Amino acid sequence: MAISFTLSIAQISLITTTAILIFSTHSTATKTGIPSRPFKKVYAFGDSYTDTGNTHSSTGPSSFTYVSNLPYGTTFFHHPTNRYSDGRLVIDFVTQALSLPFLPPYRNPKLDKSYGVNFAVAGSTAIIHSFFVKNNLTLNITPQSLQTQLIWFNKFLESKGCKGSSTSTTQECEAALNDALFWVGEIGANDYAYSFAGSVPSETIQKLAIYSVTSFLQALLNKGAKYILVQGLPPTGCLTLSMSLAPADDRDDMGCVGSVNKLTNLHNTILQTKLNDFRKKFPQAVIVYADYWNAYANVVKRNYGFKELFKVCCGSGGGTYNFDVFGTCGSPASSACANPSQYINWDGVHLTEAMYKVMAHSFLNGTFCHPPFSHLLSKKLQSG
Repeated sequence: MAISFTLSIAQISLITTTAILIFSTHSTATKTGIPSRPFKKVYAFGDSYTDTGNTHSSTGPSSFTYVSNLPYGTTFFHHPTNRYSDGRLVIDFVTQALSLPFLPPYRNPKLDKSYGVNFAVAGSTAIIHSFFVKNNLTLNITPQSLQTQLIWFNKFLESKGCKGSSTSTTQECEAALNDALFWVGEIGANDYAYSFAGSVPSETIQKLAIYSVTSFLQALLNKGAKYILVQGLPPTGCLTLSMSLAPADDRDDMGCVGSVNKLTNLHNTILQTKLNDFRKKFPQAVIVYADYWNAYANVVKRNYGFKELFKVCCGSGGGTYNFDVFGTCGSPASSACANPSQYINWDGVHLTEAMYKVMAHSFLNGTFCHPPFSHLLSKKLQSG
């Protein structure tokens, strides 16, 4: 049974009528077209926007090394869970809407993985880690890449008796793959961030990142994945870190860093072209693109009851952004706001639970998936 989506009275008073519809109970989710448990399991991949516990404070990305400490996790779980937010992430709302438990992180061997596994790693890149080492891009201290997550996934399948790199019709593989949703969270933003001010051109990073993602998707499809959702990159120029570093005259019509948003938007355009190619090559699979960029931009432009679009809820330094890269959330110098639901940005790079709720609704019940998520569900229900 899914855990109901709830808000405090204080939160509800801050959200517009449109946004209130987003924060619905499971019964409302059913009314919007999601039947009870259409998938038996979910496999998730990505970076810190999707990671539910594969990293902790000592293994996290640069400058964000307090994820195992309060105030992370205070909004919903009331304790740190190694999620980079005050509460739940998009993937948490997805599994709730699908009447499934929260996904356990792969690296925790003690948790029940009967209903899926989360392979996402905070700080992870699309490009293999050795590339960053070779090019002296020292901001990347996370050795795990998307390739690592694929290796973990294959090891997990092997532990279930499903072996081989291509589609298999064994009973074990069918049990592991046929009724599974593959949720590929945003991946690639770290690749651009780690190469900032480096010697490697952004065009090279883009080419290699797209190649890495498409190679990963090809491997999943060859394995027998039938239902895949791929998130694009959000407009990372709207994140507080970007806003605090870029010159004030580098702004787009949203008030975000224009040069950064242009780069991520182009990345997404190329990715969508590659997904169209996969749809032709694998007509038996349903491949959905989740438009993170425009879903996020829609919130910035329409506000959705958020009072702070760029200022962080948890940080230090005060001023316009309350963000200091040397005093990030969880550090002794930092403090958290009283009402995270009023903020989009949680710690300068990661989002609040309230924002993740809006994004989840935009993907599952809104107009920011192509084809719509309801199309994927109908195909799954038709197949039995």
